[in-house]
Amino acid sequence: MRISRPRSVLLAGAVAVTLSATALPAAFAAPSSTAVISEVYGGGGNSGATLTRDFVELANAGSAAYDLSGFSVQYLPGAPSAGSQWQVSPLTGAVAPGGRYLVAQAAGTGGTVGLPAPDATGTVAMAAASGTVALVSGTTALTCKTAADCASDTRVVDLVGYGSAVVREGGGPATGASATASVARAASLADTDDNAADLSAGAPTPVNAAGETPGGEGPGDPGNPTEPGTVRVHDIQGTTRVSPLDGQAVTGVPGVVTAVRTTGSRGFWIQDPSPDADPRTSEGVLVYTGSATPTVSVGDSVLVSGTVDEYYPSATTQSITEITAPRTTVLSSGNALPAPVALNAASVPAGYVPSAGGGSIDALPLEPATYALDLYESLEGTRVETADTRVTGATSSYGEVWVTVEPEQNPTRRGGTLYSSYTDQNTGRIKVMSLDSARRVPVANVGDVLAGTTTGVLDYDSFGGYSLQATRLGTLTDRHLKREVTRKQKRDELAVSTYNVENLDALDDQGKFDTLAEGVAVNLASPDIVSLEEIQDDNGAVNNGTVGSEATLKRFTDAIVAAGGPRYSWRYVAPQDGKDGGEPGGNIRNVFLFNPARVSFVDRAGGDATTAVKAVRTKKGVTLSASPARISPLNDAWTDSRKPLVGEFRFRGEPVFVIGNHFTSKGGDQPLHGRYQAPTRSSETKRVKQAAEVNTFVKSLLAADTSARVITLGDLNDFAFSPTMSALTAGKTLKPLINTLPANERYSYVYEGNSQTLDHILTSPGIRRFDYDVVHINAEFADQASDHDPQIVRVKTGGSGHGHHGHH
Repeated sequence: MRISRPRSVLLAGAVAVTLSATALPAAFAAPSSTAVISEVYGGGGNSGATLTRDFVELANAGSAAYDLSGFSVQYLPGAPSAGSQWQVSPLTGAVAPGGRYLVAQAAGTGGTVGLPAPDATGTVAMAAASGTVALVSGTTALTCKTAADCASDTRVVDLVGYGSAVVREGGGPATGASATASVARAASLADTDDNAADLSAGAPTPVNAAGETPGGEGPGDPGNPTEPGTVRVHDIQGTTRVSPLDGQAVTGVPGVVTAVRTTGSRGFWIQDPSPDADPRTSEGVLVYTGSATPTVSVGDSVLVSGTVDEYYPSATTQSITEITAPRTTVLSSGNALPAPVALNAASVPAGYVPSAGGGSIDALPLEPATYALDLYESLEGTRVETADTRVTGATSSYGEVWVTVEPEQNPTRRGGTLYSSYTDQNTGRIKVMSLDSARRVPVANVGDVLAGTTTGVLDYDSFGGYSLQATRLGTLTDRHLKREVTRKQKRDELAVSTYNVENLDALDDQGKFDTLAEGVAVNLASPDIVSLEEIQDDNGAVNNGTVGSEATLKRFTDAIVAAGGPRYSWRYVAPQDGKDGGEPGGNIRNVFLFNPARVSFVDRAGGDATTAVKAVRTKKGVTLSASPARISPLNDAWTDSRKPLVGEFRFRGEPVFVIGNHFTSKGGDQPLHGRYQAPTRSSETKRVKQAAEVNTFVKSLLAADTSARVITLGDLNDFAFSPTMSALTAGKTLKPLINTLPANERYSYVYEGNSQTLDHILTSPGIRRFDYDVVHINAEFADQASDHDPQIVRVKTGGSGHGHHGHH
């Protein structure tokens, strides 16, 4: 499940990373000795003004660079009304020690002289005579409307009220601002937290981070030049992941426009047609225009001025090198584009990414001949192409599809790419998206092929890493992938299945119930027991204390009957409200369905949300203290997580113990493609504890009866090769059946183009004859009822022998 976040939210989230190095004044009572608002001018473009736009200038009186990543400049009218709101202009980069930083605001219709290239650009039409400007650590709008309230907001780094502003520092606002005059600090940048004393009126003198001052709107204007400056794209990109010019203003960077993005985070890419000889330095870069639709066209030869910024979509991802707050001069149109670089098995190296011992790889020199992610970074923003690529991750609802440029790399039986270990990453996986609004990514399943060439620019995003933003898409070759149907169990075989039904609740539409029900009745051939994960309470995400699932399960079992399956009964233990994690209000839980015509459930009272089940030794073997029941539900391993459901069944007179699991998710783990390598799997700690609890309980059953037949199954949210699985199988208590399949069939889930296993069935030594199958009906398909494939084991009663895997 994926959560899309707007860029502004991500910037705000990044502030926690950058602020630790910058001491912030607690309030106005602690004047800033570093970053201050040095000049404010709201008369730009007014009648009589010389400058065409308003501006706010920042300065740094400190001895170290002041990081503005995630900060903002905010404006409030001088006499705010009840409906007045602070207007926010996000900032990027840094203010050099002793340096300036220029924030351009709205332009008027008057004036003849442009500002120097701004370091950030807002859209605020500031009043010439009266207003308040704040430098804020964060991009969330302030809410204070009085001087006292703003003084108590610790996010305010500095504040200037001018004219007759109600919100100001000290005894009064700075005076004298007009259409032709700004208010500015003295050269000493002294800040006593008294605007009237610290700032005085005079002719506006904006200075940007490069030390440039205003010029004319035309030849010689540093913000809008007609001749190339000294900086090239490869100078901006540099030989590591982070630009050596990060935070600095650049002027007249030449390039040809190779692609334009007009939705979402808008912008365009330029590429220098005259590359340097260093394979580490990319020749392309994104010019980020924010909410403004770019006015350039593919093939335009341009000069771009703006501020270089390394934008991190989240704290653990790599960054995207950008030119922000751009001013662009188009020199000519219809130019030929640089030839794309071919991505294929010959060009992509076998290594995935260098290690920094868990630290950041940002500063490591790129090695594009050794590591795939270094190669992709060295091509960031440049034109690339792929040919005849096989789909390894079906088209998503976001219009994205995963392909591989290395067709021989870990192929699955059905056309995917297998994720086989932490150390053997699939270097050929690339996500493809379309920049052409008239031609979207086709609806493709795993194993289909994007035939011919797909061409575009190589980009990076937080949802999967490097992606091909296609300007030309290959055509879809449909390989007609079929949903699998497993065989029917024989009379003396107990068929037990696991299925994650993805947040099913009684408010879902009938189509979802019907598709999931067909999966149980037809594709799984109506198992005797189905262990379900992600059954929600009857009103789903509605958070009103409801914890029962009767209506959800009635609709589901009715749909199974309608699909030709048996009339299933069910058992579950309702969770305490809000204690099991998952979607807020959903009260997610594990549930057993069983076919009473084939198997009986042994009900033993006493199982509830907080009581731990125990193994009870009897003369006839082991039984449960309660059934259905939960394993150690009060243990901190299960805090805000789904507790395992244990049930005692009888099949042909013999007891079978089933444990339905849904371990904690991988949310919070650092991404495979992120800036920290090797990535930290922080969520693993909790899953290992959970696995140990289940292992301990299984051992207690086997201590009472070594031949007890125990089936442990469910969505364990971890791989066959993980420490979680080692903890679950410790002491050879349980056998993971996924390892009995051929290697190219060991998957039940597809994530970012990797076919992998999160769902498992494990059996105790007392189960000797079995037939096991993963039934592929969802994960490889664009149209899916769940993102998981179900699994089934058929256990043969009586006799001995060895297990094997199923065929379809």
